[in-house]
Amino acid sequence: MARIVANPRILGGKPIVDGTRLSVEHILGLLASGMSHEEIIADYPELSEESIRAVLAYAARALENEIIIDVVSSRDGVS
Repeated sequence: MARIVANPRILGGKPIVDGTRLSVEHILGLLASGMSHEEIIADYPELSEESIRAVLAYAARALENEIIIDVVSSRDGVS
């Protein structure tokens, strides 16, 4: 089973797919650019479909409890 791990000695502690130096951020960027899972796996054979699902699950969990705060500046007429 693919895991997402963080190690302060690898990529400054950014979350990565275990056993690689590929960050969650990088893989999400590839997906956001329009690459398919198959294209990513072809470019990075150390990844699997399971790895990409683990990245997506990690991102979903990271946003699960996110709180949006509307910040109003003094330029908006509020002091």
